[in-house]
Amino acid sequence: MQKRTVLLAVAATTVALGVGAALVAAAVVYGGLYNIAATERHFQPIHTMLEKAMRQSVRLRARTIEQPPLADERMQLRGAACFRAKCEQCHGAPGVAQGDIGKSMQPLPGPLVDARRHWRPRELYWLTRHGIRMSGMPAWEFRLADQELWDVVAFMQRLPDLNAAQYQEWIARTAGMPACGREPSAIGGSVVASTPPDAKRGHEALSQYACNACHIIPGVTGSDVHVGPTLDGIGSRKLIAGTLANTPENLARWLRETQKVKPGTAMPQLGVVDEDARDIAAYLGTLR
Repeated sequence: MQKRTVLLAVAATTVALGVGAALVAAAVVYGGLYNIAATERHFQPIHTMLEKAMRQSVRLRARTIEQPPLADERMQLRGAACFRAKCEQCHGAPGVAQGDIGKSMQPLPGPLVDARRHWRPRELYWLTRHGIRMSGMPAWEFRLADQELWDVVAFMQRLPDLNAAQYQEWIARTAGMPACGREPSAIGGSVVASTPPDAKRGHEALSQYACNACHIIPGVTGSDVHVGPTLDGIGSRKLIAGTLANTPENLARWLRETQKVKPGTAMPQLGVVDEDARDIAAYLGTLR
């Protein structure tokens, strides 16, 4: 009997604590008690906990990645050009301050001059490719080719050894090199598919091209927006934007050549590359 009484007391206490925690959480969320202003920072214990969780998450997911040789100077030069174009604005560089956006973000995207001390190359590759959720760090997988991702990692292995003058020397040596980044094909050009469309990857690409900023898309997390029409059931519609017959090829074309297909439409030209357009079209085709 005494044991049963103790168990009931423990159960009642657990329920009471759970209800209390739920009420506090509800008060914080629905009462607007949590200050989300970027002028306020996390408490240090929260910041430390989030950073630790991030590091452990990256290490777990990057553990099986095989890294290529990274000591080739030409590879590092390509990485320097890409770093200057894509990374410097938020992270700065030796002798170069972060841009206004980078300095103002919360959490702060810190300098990468010491990244080699904290991360293995495969972990830097994973971070650069996949980004960090709710931090502003993008998934560069949808902006850079895989080789370019490794080029940036290769340059980050050299970066801690450079002072301000040496960094500028490296940047000067990149003059005339092709710009890094995956470029859309010429508008109106024919597209030859090298691989079958990947609907799962298309699902990921939708948020990387900010489609969910204007559209409600089943299966894609986003706000309750009504800028553009919902994409629920788009796979069974007859027409795309009231203009094109709804086929996977035409949907991919619409994503690539929006303003050519329908000049003046409110939907902007998003710079979707061919592979991503086909993958997105494959996912949207499943929404029936």
